[in-house]
Amino acid sequence: MNTETPTAGDLLVRIGGIVFLVGALATLVTVAPLFLGTDPFPAPAYFVCMLMGLGFLLAAAGVVRTAVAQRRRAAGHV
Repeated sequence: MNTETPTAGDLLVRIGGIVFLVGALATLVTVAPLFLGTDPFPAPAYFVCMLMGLGFLLAAAGVVRTAVAQRRRAAGHV
């Protein structure tokens, strides 16, 4: 078990992962009617699918932020 306090980068990665999963679930839900032959959802439902990309960007920003912080610690620039 990790007893360290999560840094801002770690928090961004976690939030990004959650937002990505919400977007992925929304993508599955909005695409399903197209395969099932039912009426498609209205356009705003498809905009929720964009959360998948936003979540990926948040997670990537968190990874970069954590990497930069680790490099600074390793170089002694605390």
